[in-house]
Amino acid sequence: MIIVRIKGGLGNQMFQYAVGRSLSLKTGLPLVLDKRHYLREREHGYALNGFRLADTPVDASQLPPAPREKPLRHWIWRLMRRQPQLLREAGAAFDPAIVKVSGPAWIEGYFQSERYFADHAETIRAELTPLSPPDPENARWLAEIDAEPRAVSLHVRRGDYVRNAQFAATHGSCTPAYYARALDHVANRMGAAPVIYAFSDDPDWVRENLRLPAEIRLPDHNDATRNVEDLRLMSACRHHIVANSSFSWWGAWLNPRPDKIVAAPARWFADPAYLNPDIWAEGWARIEG
Repeated sequence: MIIVRIKGGLGNQMFQYAVGRSLSLKTGLPLVLDKRHYLREREHGYALNGFRLADTPVDASQLPPAPREKPLRHWIWRLMRRQPQLLREAGAAFDPAIVKVSGPAWIEGYFQSERYFADHAETIRAELTPLSPPDPENARWLAEIDAEPRAVSLHVRRGDYVRNAQFAATHGSCTPAYYARALDHVANRMGAAPVIYAFSDDPDWVRENLRLPAEIRLPDHNDATRNVEDLRLMSACRHHIVANSSFSWWGAWLNPRPDKIVAAPARWFADPAYLNPDIWAEGWARIEG
């Protein structure tokens, strides 16, 4: 089996699924999603149920003992060199040891780079498609976006990036100056005036603070339990302005158009101790701000 430890919010879970699925396709081994992290996680829950995943459900008793849930049993497992051994991503950047996996593996990390799964991009995009059709409100927005050739998704991530001091120090939030520069870049490349579809976990902040020289439309009807629907709408836009957020990253990457324009922050982390030079997908522009 290719076993992947699933943890974090939706965007992180999507990266973990993508690398696991890519390894599964490469090795011919079934993919198993290890969800035991959420037995104790309080900030997030498992959120991939809304997609067309190709994983193999197994009973927890069939999995190796988890390091945090069963630390003693896990220590004995490692001491006895039982298989598969747990392979952790070496750091924030792309870890070539992960893609070299050729047999059963149990992997853990955030895997925030398309380099892990670019060879299977078409399959990944197809499987990270919502299972259910959109409800009437989302269908209305989707039809509007599909009909608008100047549609640009813009994502503002606040939430725990603002209210959690540790997250604020590590990640930080994109500034209005960044969004202004990103819009300028996208508009110049488009050669037309963008129509902005703004998505955020804090739509009131967007209404009160985001002042840009463009028409801004704000689909704010999906709450956190329906963020898969926001991904569907974001990926339907022609072009994208992303925040330093894995959720935002997926909203742009899931758009399969080869001519899409994507503007992303040049500084992904506020803390310079954190660095991932592989976070930007191929062709994305890095905008200072």
